[in-house]
Amino acid sequence: MAFICLLELDLHLPEAGDLKGKRKHVTSLKTQLQQRFGAAVAETDHQDLRQRATLSVALVAPGRVQCEQRADAVDRFARERFGDWVRSDRTIRSTTDIRDH
Repeated sequence: MAFICLLELDLHLPEAGDLKGKRKHVTSLKTQLQQRFGAAVAETDHQDLRQRATLSVALVAPGRVQCEQRADAVDRFARERFGDWVRSDRTIRSTTDIRDH
């Protein structure tokens, strides 16, 4: 059985002066999350706002503890880059739970 974590990162980007500046920050973060953590990442909300973005990050691990540790690492990484401008929410489910629903 594997575990899946969906982590939503709500970002506030006060230094983004326009959508192009926002895109630079969002693209960089997405790429780094993919490369460092093997995460699947998509921008899922606030695409039309220049100072906000919501990223949905999916992680998979063989155990719940490993999944939580990876989610903690992603959360720390985002907070190191954006500080108090990050709000996160996570959901962790086993593959058995997902199949049974």
